[in-house]
Amino acid sequence: MISRILASVALTLGLVSGVVGSAAASSTIVVGGKKFTEQQLVAEMTAQLLRANGYSVDKRPDLGSSVLRAAQENGQVDVYWEYTGTSLVIYNNIKDKLDAEQTYKKISELDAQKGITWLTPSKANNTYAIAMRKDEAEKDGVVSLSDLAQKIEAGKSYKFASNAEFFSRPDGLRPLQEMYKFEFERKNIVRMDGGLTYQALRDGQVDLALVLSTDGRIPAFGFVVLKDDKGFFPSYALTPVIRTSVFNENPKIGELLNALSSKLDDETIARLNSRVDVGRESIESVSKEFLQKNSLLQ
Repeated sequence: MISRILASVALTLGLVSGVVGSAAASSTIVVGGKKFTEQQLVAEMTAQLLRANGYSVDKRPDLGSSVLRAAQENGQVDVYWEYTGTSLVIYNNIKDKLDAEQTYKKISELDAQKGITWLTPSKANNTYAIAMRKDEAEKDGVVSLSDLAQKIEAGKSYKFASNAEFFSRPDGLRPLQEMYKFEFERKNIVRMDGGLTYQALRDGQVDLALVLSTDGRIPAFGFVVLKDDKGFFPSYALTPVIRTSVFNENPKIGELLNALSSKLDDETIARLNSRVDVGRESIESVSKEFLQKNSLLQ
């Protein structure tokens, strides 16, 4: 698995190095992003905002998480939006349970040593979560993960849709079950692409699904997120991160992105995600309208 990831990183960086390298030489700001809707939105907003303020931008919105982080560390991506918990657990291998403020402080210190500056975090906390259909949750009296654990302990069987990454990652399914003292039967764990878990839950193929808490399909499909009452998941505050050398040379970029970050919270980003994923509006138009409405774009 590790060798495949490293190979993917090397291949992707090899593919982008020529374009990105030449862009950097011409003072172009390279804006990165991951492959899902929320990331495509903030990458597009960033690109539009920087272009409107006179910057030349090369946008690369469809990179894998590990590839994107490696590209920034290697100077091939200048700025993108990352999640605090991802840096804490995945990139810095910190296992301590930290609150949101402690998480931000810790990763800011650690990533500064790697030439990366964390700007002001938004109020959008896109953490992993477990969702149920609202009517089923109300019928079973399940509000929290502790409630779910009690139901399973009492013999209730639930089928759970998860992506492969959450199934195996260090802040994923196994340690979650250990903390809450329950266990899904192996036959009741259905692994699938992350985007398909929502459809599987909506269509009744499963009883529970792994979701991202700011996904617009949660309210659109009538889901409820079970409360993480023991605080298993770290804070995943959506935050702009920039190469320190680029930030030092272009402090205005920090001001612009901090202003954008201040406009984003859970409800806002979920609504924007829904307009794309449910309403089928374009990333470009949704981004432009949001910037204009918030006086970030003339």
